[in-house]
Amino acid sequence: MTMNKILIIGNLGSDPEMRYTPNGNPVTSFTVATNRRYRTSDGENREETEWFRISAWNRLAETCNQYLQRGSKVYLEGRLSSRTYVANDGETRVSLDVNASEVRFIDSRGGTGGPTGGFTEERSSQESGGSPIEEGSEIEDDLPW
Repeated sequence: MTMNKILIIGNLGSDPEMRYTPNGNPVTSFTVATNRRYRTSDGENREETEWFRISAWNRLAETCNQYLQRGSKVYLEGRLSSRTYVANDGETRVSLDVNASEVRFIDSRGGTGGPTGGFTEERSSQESGGSPIEEGSEIEDDLPW
């Protein structure tokens, strides 16, 4: 048996964009950033940001498109894949792509009372036993927004 699963807690770097496949299935794409701060052995403070390209499908795609926006904090699970490409400047780059199977909203949309729960590809978090992150809990955030 093998498994490919990634868990990410981060902030959306872009507003979700929803489109439809030729078969009519919705897919929503957005980016999520995670940060790590550390001190080098020389005492210098450093910060690393890792970017992920997220794709959500079907009902999960519709929900993400409706409730998420740039800066939203999310917990998500999915399958990780990577691909290399040559950028416009001629540099070879790597893209970390995640096919989301579950997305949980850690904060509400703009503080306007949107949901703080989450959704999976098949059912809502309330049907699956709730969120692993308690509502109102604080998670330290190193992102600038």
